[in-house]
Order: sequence, then C-alpha cells, then structure tokens
Amino acid sequence: GRIVLINAQTERLFGYRRDELVGQLIEILVPDAFRAEHLQHRQAYVAHAHVRVMDESLELRGLRKDATEFPAEISLSPLETADGVLVTAAIRDISVRKASEKHMAQLSRELIVKHQMLDSVVEGTTDPIYIRDLEDLFILANGAVADVLGRSLKEILGKNLREMLPKDSYDAVAQSDREIVRTGATCTVEEMVEIDGITRIFLTTKCPYRDADQKTLGTIGISREITERRNLEESRVEELKRDISARKEADEHLAFVEGGRRLMEEALRESEERYRMLLDGIQNYSIFMMDPRGQILSWHAGAERIKGYKAEEIIGHNFSCFFPPEDVERGRPEEVLRLTAEDGRHEEQRMRVRKDGSRFLASVTLTALRDPAGNLRGFSELSHDLSESKESGAKYRGLLEAAPDGMVVVNQGGEIVLLNLQAEKQFGYRRDELVGQKVKNIIPEGFAERLIADDLRSAADALAQQIGTGLELTGRRKDGTDFPIEIMLSPLESTEGILVTAAIRDISVRKKSEAHVQELNRSNEELGQFAYVASHDLQEPLRMVASYTQLLSRRYKGRLDADADEYIAFAVDGANRMQRLIQDLLVYSRVATKGNDLRHTSSGEALQRALINLSGAIEDSNALVTYDVMPTVLADEMQLVQLFQNLVGNAIKYQNPGIPLIHISAARNGGKKWIFSVKDNGLGIEPQYFDKIFGMFQRLHKREEFTGTGIGLAICKKIVERHGGSISVESQLGHGSTFRFALAGSEGKS
Repeated sequence: GRIVLINAQTERLFGYRRDELVGQLIEILVPDAFRAEHLQHRQAYVAHAHVRVMDESLELRGLRKDATEFPAEISLSPLETADGVLVTAAIRDISVRKASEKHMAQLSRELIVKHQMLDSVVEGTTDPIYIRDLEDLFILANGAVADVLGRSLKEILGKNLREMLPKDSYDAVAQSDREIVRTGATCTVEEMVEIDGITRIFLTTKCPYRDADQKTLGTIGISREITERRNLEESRVEELKRDISARKEADEHLAFVEGGRRLMEEALRESEERYRMLLDGIQNYSIFMMDPRGQILSWHAGAERIKGYKAEEIIGHNFSCFFPPEDVERGRPEEVLRLTAEDGRHEEQRMRVRKDGSRFLASVTLTALRDPAGNLRGFSELSHDLSESKESGAKYRGLLEAAPDGMVVVNQGGEIVLLNLQAEKQFGYRRDELVGQKVKNIIPEGFAERLIADDLRSAADALAQQIGTGLELTGRRKDGTDFPIEIMLSPLESTEGILVTAAIRDISVRKKSEAHVQELNRSNEELGQFAYVASHDLQEPLRMVASYTQLLSRRYKGRLDADADEYIAFAVDGANRMQRLIQDLLVYSRVATKGNDLRHTSSGEALQRALINLSGAIEDSNALVTYDVMPTVLADEMQLVQLFQNLVGNAIKYQNPGIPLIHISAARNGGKKWIFSVKDNGLGIEPQYFDKIFGMFQRLHKREEFTGTGIGLAICKKIVERHGGSISVESQLGHGSTFRFALAGSEGKS
C-alpha cells in the first residue's frame, strides 16, 4: 500500500511534492472518515487484482495536503514488474467538469498563439509534406519540399509540379496521384524522381485530400528520401551476384542467393526496429512562444514538466531565466535572439536552468516568426532534456497498455498508428485490423475533423483547438453498434510530425445515469412543490373542520347517545392527526427551499431552545437530559433547533417504563467536522429497520401505542443532508439507541 511513483499531475492535484508522498501509505490521500473502509478495499483488491475502470456512480473523495477534500473518479490497473505486481491508479478530479466552459473560453484565447507555435513545429520536420490539387498545383508545402526541389516556397506554392520535373519523372508521380484520387485509398509508393540531373528515390505515403463533404480536392503526400538506402541495397545485390558467379555448383549457387536474401531481410528488419525504437524513445519537448524581446507569451505542459514553472509563474517573464547566471552576464540570451532573427533558425546544445536551480543539458531549437510582410513577430523555442532516461519510450508503451481507458494514437492524416488492449475490447477489433485504418471507421463523426486541416485552418490549428478538453462523441464497434464516448486529446512529438494520443472512455452507463439524476431531480422538485402547495392550501379548510368538530364535542357531549359521542370523538381525533401530518409535511417541504443561510451557530444555544420547546414532555416523563460542552458550527439555527427537538423528543417518547435517560455529545472526527450523538435508554431498534426509519411515513409501532406522523426522522435526514452531512443510528432492541450526524465546524470558534 505504499506509493512508489506519481506524476506531476498528482503533485498538483493533492498539493504535495513528490518526495513528500513517495514511501507513504496511499491512505494519506484519503479523508479520515473513509480510511478504514479504504484499507479493507485495498487489501481485497490486492488479493484479486484486476482492471477496474472509472465508475461515475461511485463517488469517492480525495484529501489534499491543505486538508481540503474534492470529489474524484478512480480507476485501477495492475502492472506486472520485476518487483511484483504494482497498481496504477488514475485519479480524476471531477470538480473540473463544472469549470469546463470557462476552460474552453480560455483555450479559445490561446488559439492564435498555439497556431503559430504548432506551425513552427511542423515546419521543423525534415520530411517533405505537401498537398496538390487535381490540376497538380501545390496548395501547401513545407520547407523540406522547397529544399528537395531547390526552390523557395514562393516559387512552389500555386505552381504545377510539371514545371519542376522532367516529363518521365512527372508522369510517374502524376499517375500514382490519379490512382489515389480514383480509389480513395491510402498507400505508400516508391517514387524515382530526377531533380537537377540526379536520380533520387523517395518512399511516399499518399492519401486523398477531401473537403468537409468528403469531396476529393487533391492529394496529400509525406515523403522520406531512401536514395542512400536503395544504393546500399543495390550495391549489396551486385556484390552477391559477383560472389554467386564464382560458384560452380547450382545448389551452392541457390543456397548462397537464399542466404543473401535472408541477410538483407534481416538487415531491413533490424533497421525498421531501430527506427521504431527511435520513435518510442523520443523525449517530450518544452515548447513556448516569445515576443521579439524574449518575453514569454505562452507555456506548454511539456515546458512545465521540464523547467518546473507553472504558466501563471512564467508568462510575462523573460526567457533569460532559463540560462545559467554566467551566460546571462555575458549577454548570451540576447545573442541567441539576434542569431535567430538573422538566420531564421538557431540550434544549440547548452546547459539550461530549472526553477529549482538545477541544471540540465538541453537540445534547443529557436525559430523566428514573421508576418507576411517579413516583420519579426516573435520567436518559438523547442527544447528537450538530453539527460532524461533513454527508457522513457518503453515506459510510455507499458503505461499505454496498463491504462484502464482505451488509448488510440492517430497521425494527422487520421490513420491509427497504435492502440492498447482496452481499445480492442471497446471496439471489438483485433489490433492488426485497426492499425493503418482511418480513425473514422470507429469514430464516424467529429474526431477526425479535429485532426485534419480544411480550407480555413491547418492540421496543427485544428488539433490545438481541442487539446486538453473532454469531447463527447459516438464510437462504432465492429458489429456496427454505436455507443457514447468521451475523448481526451494530447499531442505527441515524433519524427513523423505531431501524433495525437486519444484516451477513449465508454460513457454509456454515465449517460443513462445522468438521464435518470435529471429525472429524479425533476420528480423530487415536483414532489416538494406539491407537498408545500398541498399542505399550505389544506391548512385553512382543515382548521375549520377541526374547530367545528371540537365545538360539537364540547357543546353536545352527553346530550346525544353514546354512538354520537364516539363518532364526534373519532372526527376530532382524525382532524387533529391530519393537522399534525400537514404541519410536518410543510416543515419537510421547506427544509431545502425556505432555510436560512449557514452561519456561525452555537449548537449549545440551539439545544437549549429545543429543550425549552420540549419542557412539557420532559416534565411529564421525568426525563433526565444531560449534555457536554457543545461547539460552534456552520448551520441554519432554526433547522438545528428542529433537528435536536425531533431527536430528543423521540428519545423521550419511545421508552420502556422508567425514567428516560438522554445524553447529547459532540466530538471532532479528525477533520473539520463535528460528530454529534444523541444517546437514549429507550426501546431500541432492530438492525433491519436502521435505514427504513429515515423514510417518509415510516412507523415501527401502531398509532394506539405511540402518536406521530412518521415524518420526524425524514425531516432530520433532510436537514442534515442540507448541511452536507449524513445521519445514522446504532441500536440494540431493548437497550436504547444512538443517533449520529455530522456538521462542519466553524474555524476559530469554540
């Protein structure tokens, strides 16, 4: 049960530093009232470890370092390691959902800045990326395309590819483009192109470029030059041929060829594996924007993780705070900005400084940002910590598989490149059936459009619009059935550009539950309104009935026959009971709607007022009521008086022959609440009725035995719940009862 690893989000969520939590029991994050129960659940879970997804119907609570509590959803997942089974707990503070609209407004203000930032990231890739229309005109190209063709972007955009390549090379490229447009499929082709008299070989992935109505407008291509690799392969083939020609026997000749082929395939597999390992080992980047003077304008989550500053701590400050003091004294920050402005781009590997003063070796790339007129608008910086572990990629893949949610990694072309076991289970596909397919196959509407650019925005801009927000969309399983899902998006830097990690959660149960919390609330509101109106409107006619039946009883008692006296007595008793019932209903309906604000209230004074109201019953029963020193709490004073009056009154009423003994006490629960207890020596209650007695009109005795409407404890329950607490009973038949409820304390008050 001891904590061995947490992430930065856990530090922020609970307010502890990492070194304060590692080695502590997990119950340090659980409120006192739930710790014993949590320990039992933890021990039971360890005995039968399994993936447990987040369950919105189960409301849990976390405890921060400052003793404040918050509602949380928690999922658990076991993870096999060399040290035994570890348990990954994903903890979500669900109070954030209530602030989502405010969060969206904040994101919209950052769109322009993030757009510029992500543009600079995409432009930094060394792989040519382009979009050509149906007339083979370039409508988008990055700097790598310009480098390959030996032209500037201005000379490329809007121009036809035919003008830049010899006829044979152009015909080969254009033919594959037309096939992509005709079939609508995505494929990877090998293209041999002559540029400036030199034949170069590219491995290009192409897919149709479509508008929002799925009309094909052209072709999207991402290329990687493999000329050197192909030359190496051909060189190896020629060498093998020369060796083979020297052999005399046909069987030796064939065996040698086969061995050479296997050798080449193994070399290729090793090369591809090294490439995949390189992708997996890519470190997280620190990304932020600056104005022309180096003042920080935006802040990235990766920057917070690497450099240690939160956004509100660093935005508006100069980026020179990341340099060692000796570099600042030499004017190195200003020199870096000058070099970047002159050359458009600057790269270096130098020491940088974190918020806590520690130093680390960083690989830094700065890019100058200019408007269409060439005026300097500012700079972007991308950097990553070269001192971090090379095993981070493997850890990322392991955490991806251990995640309790479905995890799908998608490229900007909308193709699935990686998924975990939970995603297979959610959508009903095998992994090999989804990798390489369009994400639209499993999320038909809304998701892919947020990743793929349209005429008005780039892919990076489309992605930035949704990062960090929960999206509610519809997923489609392999069997064709749809189900509601919630998606959280996060960017992932790779050598192939920006990938998107999507955490996908099936919210079918939550949707049904929400539709049911809404219907129940509406029903409760209507019931409360009905109870108030009915009880209020019935008061006057019932008062008249009671008055006249009492008048009949006084005036004509003994003047009619015995039956008439009995009938009149029945009418008087019924009218009185109906009046008490309506009065109790009115009190019940007004608990939530007519209550006063919660204020600093002396519970001792409230108890005294309740005992004064009960003085007649106390005197008649010779009851002995004792109490401890009572605290000051946050409460509605009138409702607190009613609460004490109902509980003490019940303790006096439900008694065996003898003197009622009642004691009221209050004690801290270890947190900020007081636990009140009302203990008696009365009849007691059987365990099967502990919950039932707090319901409306619930009675355990006949009316002939004890008077009452059966609403008193329901009123107590509603009052306590309005104060944010709960009420319970402990009892043994024939040996009395103890009712307990919790109220928030008033800090600084005794």
